[in-house]
Amino acid sequence: MIRHSLAAIALTTAATGMVAVFQAAPLSAQSTTSEARAKIDAFQKRDAIIQDIGWKLVTSNAPFCDNAQPSIGLQLQDMASFGGPQSARQVMGFSSDFAVQTLAKGSPSASAGLAVNTQVTRIDGQKLETWPAKESLDWERLKKAHDTIDAALASRGQVQLGLVDGNAIDIRPVNACATRFELLGNSTKALADGWRVQIGEDFPGFSYPQEELAAVIAHELAHNLLGHTEWLDTVGRKNRHIRITEREADRLMLWLLANAGYDPAAGLSFMKRWGPNHSEKFRAQRTHHRWSKRVRNIEEELLLVRAQMEASGKADWRTQFRREKKIAETLS
Repeated sequence: MIRHSLAAIALTTAATGMVAVFQAAPLSAQSTTSEARAKIDAFQKRDAIIQDIGWKLVTSNAPFCDNAQPSIGLQLQDMASFGGPQSARQVMGFSSDFAVQTLAKGSPSASAGLAVNTQVTRIDGQKLETWPAKESLDWERLKKAHDTIDAALASRGQVQLGLVDGNAIDIRPVNACATRFELLGNSTKALADGWRVQIGEDFPGFSYPQEELAAVIAHELAHNLLGHTEWLDTVGRKNRHIRITEREADRLMLWLLANAGYDPAAGLSFMKRWGPNHSEKFRAQRTHHRWSKRVRNIEEELLLVRAQMEASGKADWRTQFRREKKIAETLS
């Protein structure tokens, strides 16, 4: 589901969602350190699932993305992002504020010898402790950290991370489609806003087979890669326009899955599992087609994707994917 309205953008990474662990406030008297740490650990594990799947999708599809950029598959956390930074440091056992949140499986960061919760004190020589922070809920500093990494990768072709033990690690990137992935605390939604894919930590798909969860993430990623937010901003967010973008995302989902090594039929099995129980609320809003119609559209596209894979071993959606007529007319 593409997000229908864009409010002020509030940070891209996991600490935003983890604010919910502390309910946007310092630890209460009823909360114990072990309970809070268990919640954070559970959040990080679910976040890692999202990042691992997202990494496979954006790197394997990079040859077909118009906006591919250098990436290292690293996500940081910042204690200043919590409602109670001092309590968060205590729970995590950190002497500084920044640390590794996730390392995407198979990414340059994962191969560099880093570990989850490794404390990071410098990015390309910049001392993070000198960056001013608000008293709590400061998402801007963490965004600055990720933007600093992206800038270094774009300008130098690598980034150096200084660690709390005094060591430094140089990491070189690989190309990836330009989308960040975010796990949302206390949410059951799956959204795309043009540059992020956001999956709620309570999204029902976490109980599905991982290939079907990958289908959800691929669907949301498809919205970003196809420029649906920008298109809707241009033509208007009428229900019939949103239905067009949903049809496209349902179809491109299969191409993205195939390139990432997933069975593209996972997109079909996800819709058959999810649709009967969850899609009618969107149908009632008239923003999505009935799930049975979406299944038929996916089945038709699946034949095309399988034919492409059999013919060339890749699903070249840059040249072979059919845009919806109305979108194609706007883009031409």
